[in-house]
Amino acid sequence: MATEGGGKEMNEIKTQFTTREGLYKLLPHSEYSRPNRVPFNSQGSNPVRVSFVNLNDQSGNGDRLCFNVGRELYFYIYKGVRKAADLSKPIDKRIYKGTQPTCHDFNHLTATAESVSLLVGFSAGQVQLIDPIKKETSKLFNEERLIDKSRVTCVKWVPGSESLFLVAHASGSMYLYNVEHTCGTTAPHYQLLKQGESFAVHTCKSKSTRNPLLKWTVGEGALNEFAFSPDGKFLACVSQDGFLRVFNFDSVELHGTMRSYFGGLLCVCWSPDGKYIVTGGEDDLVTVWAFGDCRVIARGHGHKSWVSVVAFDPYTTSVEESDPMEFSGSDEDFQDLLHFGRDRANSTQSRLSKRNSAESRPVSVTYRFGSVGQDTQLCLWDLTEDILFPHQPLSRARTHTNVMNATSPPAGSTGNSVTTPGSSAPPPLPRSNSLPHSTVSSAGSKSSVADGAVASGVSKFATLSLHDRKDRHHEKDHKRNHSMGHISSKSSDKLNLVTKTKTDPAKTLGTPLCPRMEDVPLLEPLICKKIAHERLTVLIFLEDCLVTACQEGFICTWGRPGKVGLLSSPTRPALRVEP
Repeated sequence: MATEGGGKEMNEIKTQFTTREGLYKLLPHSEYSRPNRVPFNSQGSNPVRVSFVNLNDQSGNGDRLCFNVGRELYFYIYKGVRKAADLSKPIDKRIYKGTQPTCHDFNHLTATAESVSLLVGFSAGQVQLIDPIKKETSKLFNEERLIDKSRVTCVKWVPGSESLFLVAHASGSMYLYNVEHTCGTTAPHYQLLKQGESFAVHTCKSKSTRNPLLKWTVGEGALNEFAFSPDGKFLACVSQDGFLRVFNFDSVELHGTMRSYFGGLLCVCWSPDGKYIVTGGEDDLVTVWAFGDCRVIARGHGHKSWVSVVAFDPYTTSVEESDPMEFSGSDEDFQDLLHFGRDRANSTQSRLSKRNSAESRPVSVTYRFGSVGQDTQLCLWDLTEDILFPHQPLSRARTHTNVMNATSPPAGSTGNSVTTPGSSAPPPLPRSNSLPHSTVSSAGSKSSVADGAVASGVSKFATLSLHDRKDRHHEKDHKRNHSMGHISSKSSDKLNLVTKTKTDPAKTLGTPLCPRMEDVPLLEPLICKKIAHERLTVLIFLEDCLVTACQEGFICTWGRPGKVGLLSSPTRPALRVEP
């Protein structure tokens, strides 16, 4: 059991932790795993992943859970904080030979109590479409591996679509598929559609429509993860070359980029309102990037190893209205934002956010996000107003952009300068920020990728040591940690060569692409707790709980404050298990 204080607690697994809103508690009866509950020997295996879907069935218990462990894939009823997990009765279980499932995604749009569409990506490059309720396997894509032979790193349904899905590979390529189309019996031929800095998009050239509809070649090395913006219009990709690239998905235009402090980026997520993106990776940092300004606004340091998952908590993120404000979107967009904030925010957190509403800022915002890493630690972070709306020194006031004016801003918004007249001295930073804020002088205007890559005037920050450290890091750690490795494409397709240009890390450091550590606020985590024996691979925020998973194959449920026990008595602190 966890203890507070004491010298040996560093290596103890925590079963509860406290934040401002109260006590989060591990619910042992809600643990999901393989039916035998034996820890999985994870050496050489792909990360355990978890997907959720709600079937909206009449029973009121419509949540379903899918997870992969080694060669196995499980599909269970998820009972959450209400009832004990029954591991003896998976709805569906599959064991694969010669390949391992690596990732999966439910189509929430088409899910019903009778049928659900689940995409599963594999280590050998194939993608399978299955219905775990009907126990059907309807289609296999890239079956002969003619499209891509490398591991599938991420697969997601295109938001709002019943048939389109996007697949990323360790080759650095992404492919857009339609479930209705076949993949053909020969390797696809491509035609260039659009090309830009370190990316190219090709269409499939054939007489009849076939998969893939599009091929994206992005950056260097593996494309580790991508995420669609909440409105589905933008796509954020993180790659082994250390770059975050954000695209307008429909127009295939590059909206903005960011580079890690060093090493590859492994994970990415959007804030619930689409204004901010958080990444994590091999620099052990979480990095917060403002979508509207296309700049890094904060970094967070709490992990002692690579960050494997980042996720926003929409139920603790709060937005509160006070005075009227200027807003770049429509009135409807504004109302949606406020409605979202009120609906999703935890009531305790809503009250907390009001503490700033008396100030001159029109809206009070607190974003909560979390991260888990290979150090087996869970970190929770608060992104507060002093970071989102820093008081600028007068000499730099011209660079300040009102971030709240950008609700999924159009690609043309280039950060019009807004001064803050009569701004008083900055308030003291809260505990979550250990370094003062200093804005990079060119941050106000939207920077293109070329700005950072060609910036020859930047100072040469320890070029050799940065490179040496990165190279040694890769040689040792990629094998040891079995994370998303730096795998180059062995494809004979030479299209990739057109777009890939080496970017010297020393030339991006100190630019808006990658500000120096002292140039942006450094967040400290609200909590940082060791919660597993093996590296953590999953973090998902649900309304009643948060869900984590480790490489041993244990999916853990942490009850939120006031949600532990039966729903009929939400304030009861004791853990009760229904028979």
